[in-house]
Amino acid sequence: MKKLLKNPEFLVGSIMIIITILIAIFAPYIANYSYDTLTEDLLHAPSSEHYFGTDNLGRDIFSMTIYGTRASLYVGITAAIISSILGVAIGALSGYYGGLFDKIVTEIINIFLMVPTFFLIILCVSFYGSSMRNVVIVIALTSWMGTARMMRAQTLSLKERDFVLSSKCMGESDMSIIFKHILPHGIYPIVVNATLSVSSAILYEASLSFLGLGDRNIVSWGQLIYNGRSYLTNAWWITTFAGLFLVFVVLGFSMIANGFNKVLVDGD
Repeated sequence: MKKLLKNPEFLVGSIMIIITILIAIFAPYIANYSYDTLTEDLLHAPSSEHYFGTDNLGRDIFSMTIYGTRASLYVGITAAIISSILGVAIGALSGYYGGLFDKIVTEIINIFLMVPTFFLIILCVSFYGSSMRNVVIVIALTSWMGTARMMRAQTLSLKERDFVLSSKCMGESDMSIIFKHILPHGIYPIVVNATLSVSSAILYEASLSFLGLGDRNIVSWGQLIYNGRSYLTNAWWITTFAGLFLVFVVLGFSMIANGFNKVLVDGD
């Protein structure tokens, strides 16, 4: 932790994400309007009354952007956690037991990796619906392959180490060896990958919303960009501020991941 706090990228990225989380938690107190409140100020430019202006329905863009923080963080963090757990479990079991099970898992991973992830997400969301829960599940179930491949490689290396072989000779169960010895020693690259997965999931959700495939009942940054695409020439603020928030959060998680990578993996 001392090394992490001395790493400038990790420190700056953490501050950025903490600010974002605080905005999401205190959204009702920060926003000066409810995100679905309609006013008579249609396409009103940024002012002291409407900090980020209004859209074509008179809704306050500042309030919508603040509340959109919740949706983006929810999708990003939840999808990343689910996909990481799936990837770690499948990769560890595949690498540890090997044999036919490992071959089947490897082929499944290769098949998934050959298909463009975003195309697969669009296909699944179009088929099963675009509710926020479905978006999270689809992103998670189509994003675990990289983590699984990474964990499998770590397990293949670690299971041949002396401390693992001695644990086997002492009669420890396979699950005990995996949880006590392999996962703690092989988890560092997974932490980096999971942090990057949050950024990817946020971008996937924003992209789906921009294409009109997001949950229309929940305000998000991608939805704001989608709604404002027709007004770029005379109401640039609808898309601009949501886009800046999106870049801010993705950059924050990316900086945290780079800090993790330098300290935990490279040892700098």
